[in-house]
Amino acid sequence: MRAVPAETYRRAVFTSILVLFGFGCLSGVTTVLFGFGGGFVTVPVVAAVTSSGDAMHIAIATSTAVMVVNAGTATVVQARAGRLRREYLWPLAAFIAAGALAGSIAAAHVGDGLLRVLFAGYLGLTIADSLIRGGFLRAQGEPRPLGTATSTAGGVGIGAVASFLGVGGSVLTVPLLRRRGLPMADATAMANPLSVPVAVIGTAVYATAGSGPAGYLDPVAGAALLAGSLPTIAVVRRVADRLPDRVHAIAYVLLLAVALVAVAAGG
Repeated sequence: MRAVPAETYRRAVFTSILVLFGFGCLSGVTTVLFGFGGGFVTVPVVAAVTSSGDAMHIAIATSTAVMVVNAGTATVVQARAGRLRREYLWPLAAFIAAGALAGSIAAAHVGDGLLRVLFAGYLGLTIADSLIRGGFLRAQGEPRPLGTATSTAGGVGIGAVASFLGVGGSVLTVPLLRRRGLPMADATAMANPLSVPVAVIGTAVYATAGSGPAGYLDPVAGAALLAGSLPTIAVVRRVADRLPDRVHAIAYVLLLAVALVAVAAGG
């Protein structure tokens, strides 16, 4: 096999870092506006720039690590803005954490190709559900509390799926809270603290799996993504409240569609 010239390799690495930085900026926007701490933005791009045969595992693991910081930062921002409502966060967050432990352990033992297919399939189902079933694109009625079954079984399911796919849970919690009558701004705000337990548990599990010194985590990719996301979160939070509710919901679905195309193209 012919060796790659050092200059060519350096350029490829530099290009990859620039791409990751740019998508990090995008993940900062999605964190504030849609509650996506990383997942649907970072998983496809990290998988695309990773040459390892475990690209999807590395992408999902790195995504969870980035979400720890992004979702944590956004949670503080949203709390200061008064958008977090305790009755929708607890005990749902505890059951999400329980499911996240099971999901992240399972993901570490699943083939890379299957993870990619499941990730794309999950995106497609979420998009279809948001468009076909009522209550998402336009909020219906007054806000309603979460039932016991939703908080327990639903929370465990959200945590398991989210950590398995490295998406933080926002793609499940936002539609759930939306269909409980909450405005998009509130539903996406609360997706951040609900993503934190998934991100923390997933990162801990992935860091002890895989063959690398940091498990499946890619510290360089994570640093490049965070370099773009953190300053962006600080800027975007100032304009987040100006987005009309229906436009906000439509933009959420469109973002999922873009992520689906990216995953399909990367396969």
